[in-house]
Amino acid sequence: MSGYAFANLDSPAPDFLRMALELGAARCLRKPFTPHALLAAINDCLAEPRPRSDIATAVQLG
Repeated sequence: MSGYAFANLDSPAPDFLRMALELGAARCLRKPFTPHALLAAINDCLAEPRPRSDIATAVQLG
């Protein structure tokens, strides 16, 4: 979640949502978003199949 404040309003704003997706974010929500949109994004992420290596890492960290 970003809360970037622009010191110079004449310069273009960085596209944080695009940058997040390029860096591996599973989902991005544009603010303001509704609680329903947040829950839908969470449920979508939980429903996606994960590679076995990710599951093993999660178990080791947990």
